[in-house]
Amino acid sequence: MSMFQKLWTLIRGAATETGQAVVDRNAIKILDQEIRDAQNALVQSRDDLTKIMAQRNLAARKVDDKLAKSAEYEGYIRGALSKGDDNLARDVATKLAPLEADIESERQVIANFEQSISSLQTAIRQTETNLGRLKQQVDTVKVTESVQRAQSAIAARHAVGNSKMRTALDSLERVKERQAEHSARLEAAHELASADGDTQLRARLANAGLLEGNSNADSILARFQQQSPKQLGHDPAARIAHDDDAPR
Repeated sequence: MSMFQKLWTLIRGAATETGQAVVDRNAIKILDQEIRDAQNALVQSRDDLTKIMAQRNLAARKVDDKLAKSAEYEGYIRGALSKGDDNLARDVATKLAPLEADIESERQVIANFEQSISSLQTAIRQTETNLGRLKQQVDTVKVTESVQRAQSAIAARHAVGNSKMRTALDSLERVKERQAEHSARLEAAHELASADGDTQLRARLANAGLLEGNSNADSILARFQQQSPKQLGHDPAARIAHDDDAPR
């Protein structure tokens, strides 16, 4: 295949895809127009049926007229034969023969009309049924199309809402991180300020019991252990003297 043929094939393929895309996008409009075309064809079929039925009726009236004329001729023939006038009867029979041929031909035309009328009536009824079903299906398709458009719109809004929600949550997390960072900075600044003074040193001295005014169980016990027995009130001599002075 030459390069020109390949390019031409590509162009035709692209045109086909474009045409199919256009058809898909306008499928509902195409269906509506096809239904209108079918309705117009149905109306035309009814008009044709009316014309055929009118022609059938005209042919039937002609046959009726010819049958009446045929009956008249038959009466003449019987009258001539009853009078023994065979020549007159033959002359009338000569008139009746083509008339009967016309009647038979007209009856065949009427039979053809009847067959056409029956076929058209059946086709029209079937077309009306199919057209009614097609309209129902198109209505269903239109409703489905509307519902799907609504669902697509809702899904799009939901996607936008989720995106906004994620954005809000991200913003909230950033605020929390910023607040946590600020709290950490304040705590670090407080620790730095404490380290700059004598807070830590006084805490160590207090734990060692070396600060004035600071007392704990260990410092109190150590203070009492450093006192003499007299100071503690456990001198035996003092206890004896105290007992002698007591009244008996």
